[in-house]
Amino acid sequence: MAIDVAALRLHFPSLAGGTAFFDGPAGTQTPRPVADAITRTLTGPLSNRGKVSPSELNAENAVMAFRAAYADFLGVPAEGVVHGRSATQLTYDFSRHLAKNWRAGDEIVVSRLDHDANVRPWVQAAERAGMTVRWLDIDPETTELDLDTLVLTERTRLVAVTAASNVLGTKPPIRRIAELAHDAGALVFVDGVHYAAHDLVDVPALGADFFVCSPYKFLGPHCGVLGASPSLLETVEPDKLLPSPDAVPERFEFGTLPYEILAGATAAVDFLAALDPGSAGSRRARLANSMNSLHEHEDTLRARLEKGLGDDVTVHGKAADRTPTVLMGLGGRECEAQKYLAERNVVAPAGSFYAYEIFAALKLEDPALRVGLAPYTSAEDVDRLLDGLSAFG
Repeated sequence: MAIDVAALRLHFPSLAGGTAFFDGPAGTQTPRPVADAITRTLTGPLSNRGKVSPSELNAENAVMAFRAAYADFLGVPAEGVVHGRSATQLTYDFSRHLAKNWRAGDEIVVSRLDHDANVRPWVQAAERAGMTVRWLDIDPETTELDLDTLVLTERTRLVAVTAASNVLGTKPPIRRIAELAHDAGALVFVDGVHYAAHDLVDVPALGADFFVCSPYKFLGPHCGVLGASPSLLETVEPDKLLPSPDAVPERFEFGTLPYEILAGATAAVDFLAALDPGSAGSRRARLANSMNSLHEHEDTLRARLEKGLGDDVTVHGKAADRTPTVLMGLGGRECEAQKYLAERNVVAPAGSFYAYEIFAALKLEDPALRVGLAPYTSAEDVDRLLDGLSAFG
């Protein structure tokens, strides 16, 4: 069933001003139910977690609801859901946790398709341990990963790779990469920040050992989430305070949790599950239907966008399988175009967006103009963007 975009947009107060937002890859707009959940939880009553007073129970219930929601969202057990301030923070944390068992001469693999948040933490941890860093390269003709450059040995400890590029949109064959990595005895850490905003996540099906995402990329508040098997998490020993819980996933969550943010992140999952009004069944089943409808909506708009671009626009992403994210070159006038569009209430940012390795590998000049579609993007928004680009000329 198709998404009713007009009805959907009524839930977003920020859209009432008439701005067309194409900066979803940096963070989407927030629907009112998410803000309401944050306010309701924060104004409580609310205390630290406990099971005695109503205010303590409110905090406890916020945590449990968050774990249940992201278990459904990621396809992992609730005990495998870890909250973090951001995906970057979670990746840095786990790079330090896992590096405790790494030794000089061991190896890791990182990808040139990745956001730097899934590169630098691993490279830095490997360098401290005296390890070898190997690179999985991009084919510049297809802007896909070149699996011929995936070098795995018996000393490979981890492969870090994105499920979707935050600038090119390229979705690499994660399942195949994971199979090869596991055959070599390596773990797989997947950056799903961009992927999770556009596709139904199934961590076991992807073959990911660890999967991180950011709810603010899919209508939620600013935080990060990691999903993994609880049994795998049991093997990871973080440094932590002596009195803090030792059970997973709590052993990885340092300090008091932001209960209001957890409630907002839960509300975002529920909002996504209701995108397709024809969805029924469990929350996971409703998410599957809604994400399928979202996929159709965004692909239709991406086709409309790309068909309408002029000959003076270079589209850098060429992969056959990619998200509705278009990275454009405008002959060195990208920043001017961003300002020109902003004056017309069209938000399309220019930059390199922490995709350091991609820009270097493809020899792209910083900045480029990135256009990202979101659930609330309308055909009229796309036409306004195209008209603005045409007038900018």
